[in-house]
Amino acid sequence: MAVINESHPQEFILLGFADRPWLELPLFIILLITYPIAMMGNIAIILVCKLDPHLQSPMYFFLTNLSFLDMCYTTSIVPQMLFNLGNSKKTISYVGCAVQLYVFHIMGGTECLLLAIMSFDSYVAICRPLHYTLVMNQRLRLLLASIMWVTGVIFSFTETTLMLQLPLCGVNKLDHLFCEISVLIKITCGEKEANELALSLVCIFVLAVPLCLILISYTCIGHAIFKVKSSEGRKKAFGTCSSHLIVVSLFYGPPISMYLLPPSSVSREQPKFIALFYVVVTPALNPFIYTLRNKDVKGALSRLLRRAESSKLSLGT
Repeated sequence: MAVINESHPQEFILLGFADRPWLELPLFIILLITYPIAMMGNIAIILVCKLDPHLQSPMYFFLTNLSFLDMCYTTSIVPQMLFNLGNSKKTISYVGCAVQLYVFHIMGGTECLLLAIMSFDSYVAICRPLHYTLVMNQRLRLLLASIMWVTGVIFSFTETTLMLQLPLCGVNKLDHLFCEISVLIKITCGEKEANELALSLVCIFVLAVPLCLILISYTCIGHAIFKVKSSEGRKKAFGTCSSHLIVVSLFYGPPISMYLLPPSSVSREQPKFIALFYVVVTPALNPFIYTLRNKDVKGALSRLLRRAESSKLSLGT
């Protein structure tokens, strides 16, 4: 982590929607509702996938990782955002800002790689169904998960550390709801072009490369689905990967419009609304996307609820 020096203020003032104060109360209410929903939904997914013996396939192993990542990166942002919205003084310490940057970008970068791995899992399941259990064995699962976490940490750590090394010239006002690299770089001193280019290259690897792998996987999947003769078979194959496609669209769409553009070219309000979407909305929607569109998860959730109800009745008697 970068050492605090004279060019780094002790705290940042988060301007948020200072020019639109009437938005703060509705936003506070929305966060107060959606954050617990996101946490409970993702915890439910993890419990269901871990406790139900029918959900021990590679797909659900990666789904538990996705839920854990969603919980971590939304928790790194939303509680502090709620605290600031409920107070007149909207600040975050320099150390708190640095920690927020590291946690958020490590989790977000790792999730980018995880979504690519999940698309590969879908590819093997649909295009190589007879070899699925052989290819996606436990050893490969653990190897892919390890590579995902290590790579996400390395690249996200590099990106954040590079940002924290830049001199901020004592400026302590951030026109955002939380600490963000694209906003922090606007208050740095000196030549920004080289720094923006270096950060963009890291972002390209973390965002664009996994997205390309996802597109390649689903191109192959689409080709394989069109070869299926029965409409029932095509429907089943499409249902296997449709939830993941929706999650990929929700996760990649907003950040790409911000991170793959030079920070100086992003409009003033755009980062705030985009950030609210991928920090709050996406983690809350993911559990519903997988439960509402997946019969196995819905069945497992029903069995878990029935088991819990039976245990409650047994204790009562």
